[in-house]
Amino acid sequence: MKDLGITKLCLGLQIEHLSNGIFVYQSNYIQKMLKRFNMDKYHPLSTPMVVRSLDIKKDPYRPREKNEKVLGPEVPYLSAIGALMYLANNTRPDIAFSINVLARYSSDPTRRHWNGIKHIFRYLCGTRDMGLFYQKYTKSRLVGYADA
Repeated sequence: MKDLGITKLCLGLQIEHLSNGIFVYQSNYIQKMLKRFNMDKYHPLSTPMVVRSLDIKKDPYRPREKNEKVLGPEVPYLSAIGALMYLANNTRPDIAFSINVLARYSSDPTRRHWNGIKHIFRYLCGTRDMGLFYQKYTKSRLVGYADA
């Protein structure tokens, strides 16, 4: 059996093997995603979601109102939700709640909801290098399997 060496890239996950553990992140994926949605030139934000109000009428993520226009197919809302969910499921659990809230309106998103997606993108602009760190213990290691 031939040893393939240390894995550095797998399914879009970037893997760094450090002396005290393994760091898994997706900065390349984030950069490509931001370019795809034309959000790579925006100023970064420090939080993945705006502060929500307990008053439903003031909550920016409330359901669509009768007078609000539903976004057309020219706005890639579902594609953005899918791309962000992939990121959250792999290395960025910090954006999971925000995406969950915005995914609720996938069938009839409004401009407010699209602004929420753009807010997450702007947050990712400033946190591209964040990821998950798996600390090394004396008798354990990260092992991955693939069914080819």
